[in-house]
Amino acid sequence: MWEMDYDTAASYWTEKARDSAKMELETLKERIDSFITGHNTCALATASADMVRCTPIEYNYLDGIFYLFSEGGLKFKALKENRRVGMAIYEPYDGFGNLKSLQVEGNAEIIEPFSDEYMKLLEYKKISVEAIKKMPHPMNLIKIVPDSFDYLDSDLKKDGFDIRQHF
Repeated sequence: MWEMDYDTAASYWTEKARDSAKMELETLKERIDSFITGHNTCALATASADMVRCTPIEYNYLDGIFYLFSEGGLKFKALKENRRVGMAIYEPYDGFGNLKSLQVEGNAEIIEPFSDEYMKLLEYKKISVEAIKKMPHPMNLIKIVPDSFDYLDSDLKKDGFDIRQHF
């Protein structure tokens, strides 16, 4: 009977990265920031002891931090228990030679409605405070501080780098 070797599969990229051609960190960070700002939607993954949720959602990226407005949903059930999140931003699949995506891990927190930080995002998005106050419940603001990025870009190979870079 066949048995999956999860440990080997899980270590695939870690093992491959040992001898891979890595970009200078500052250049990599610039590429990552450019990719993030070139998009506005991600898949946000949240999990608790008894559920997993993956939510397509718009984001704003300011000063190295992701901000996501949300009316609600099951992601908040997970966030109540577990503030660790994963995000994926990606281009539509068009073959192995055209891969472009970013996986982000970080910690989430909920910003208090109408706090200075909340108001900063309303202003940035040009959302009227009065409009938010007229809602039955103010929009929830999720703040995600990233702590790791895994960038995948087939074009990096042309520059002599491995297509997957970790920051």
